Amino acid sequence: MLRLLLILLIGLTFESTGVVLLKKGMTQIGDMQRVCVSEIARVVKSGVTSPAILGGVFFEALFFGCLLILLSKSDISFLWPLTGLSFVFATFAAMIFLQEHVSPGRWIGVVLIVIGAGFISYSEHANPKLPPAATPAVGQSVKRP
Repeated sequence: MLRLLLILLIGLTFESTGVVLLKKGMTQIGDMQRVCVSEIARVVKSGVTSPAILGGVFFEALFFGCLLILLSKSDISFLWPLTGLSFVFATFAAMIFLQEHVSPGRWIGVVLIVIGAGFISYSEHANPKLPPAATPAVGQSVKRP
């Protein structure tokens, strides 16, 4: 369990780093003035040559790798809500690295996310694990009483 939480924390750090880099890259590229083929082409061309965008994609890919590891070892009903902690990580990263102001309403949301993640983590410890149901091998019939 501790190993899974460590992988989750590392993954969430990768994810937040990726989001911050993507935001920095998009700020450097600039706003889309209108939605048209030439403007989309400009943004895509700028994005694929931007070190910040490429770094953001790289860190998001690392997060995805961590997520795949976690999904192979944990129940999705336990794991997926805990990935919501990425909002907490991203909020702190935005404050520190992007100098964003976080309003009291957003802080309330962050606290609610942490409380929800705590309930989910507690439920993992509180629920007894049932052994997996035995399934017959391929071609084997099930004997019924």
